[in-house]
Amino acid sequence: MRAYLFPGQGSQFTGMAKDLYEQHAAVKDLLEHANDLLGFRITEVMFNGTEEQLRETAVTQPAIFLHSIAVVKTMGENFQPGMAAGHSLGEFSALVAAGALTFEDGLMLVRQRALAMQEACDATPSTMAAVVGLDDAAVEKICTEIAQVVPANYNCPGQLVISGSVEGVQLASEKLKSAGARMVVPLKVAGAFHSPYMEPARKKLESAILQVKLKTPVCPVYQNVDAKAHDIPDVIRENLIRQLTAPVLWTQTIRNMIADGAISFTEAGPGKVLSGLVKKTDKAAEVVNS
Repeated sequence: MRAYLFPGQGSQFTGMAKDLYEQHAAVKDLLEHANDLLGFRITEVMFNGTEEQLRETAVTQPAIFLHSIAVVKTMGENFQPGMAAGHSLGEFSALVAAGALTFEDGLMLVRQRALAMQEACDATPSTMAAVVGLDDAAVEKICTEIAQVVPANYNCPGQLVISGSVEGVQLASEKLKSAGARMVVPLKVAGAFHSPYMEPARKKLESAILQVKLKTPVCPVYQNVDAKAHDIPDVIRENLIRQLTAPVLWTQTIRNMIADGAISFTEAGPGKVLSGLVKKTDKAAEVVNS
């Protein structure tokens, strides 16, 4: 069974989707429609923006979403997923690709998500760090010992991102190194995503999520909050609402997809981050980049 994976924030690069725009009329129409919906030419930033501009949360999230959906557009009838999943932001791309959300509603939610997250970040300084070379249980234990720090992204075995206050993450980083972590890398992010610091953003996004129509997807979508396959619209909606303050259970998601019959993974979107995480989770997995 073929599984499709959709990347999240961190996969952006200058020139993203430019070749797809120039080579596929359907993609050009899609991205011009997005420019109209957003009220500004996001394609200009995607194609020609600086790295600094592309790191702005309010730009990064819709840009990555658009690149992913543009990739799916180029596949046409060849896009026949048996299952799908997206890492953080990528979950919205997965739901649009699987037909649970319309493109317009998906873009609107991603835009509102980005703005709400940026506002929460601006209100309270916070940060994240990637912990490499330590098992999950050891990272979790240290997080419980430090106020305002939580596990945020379970990316693959031996790689877990923590999220929280600037001081808390710094203290946790020191403790994690002492506990044997090979590396603890501060991330260039606006704030503490997938942590209680995103509660104001979650509340704002909740009202928007409640207003959109969700349909039964054409394939099961594995959601971040529980790493399980879902195809019931009301359950998908509730999980989307919880996503901003809950950890991304990506390691568990990939393992569950493999257990449920995934024999090939295709990463649909910019970069190869998720492909690498899949191989680190299961070296035997077949991985394809779009």
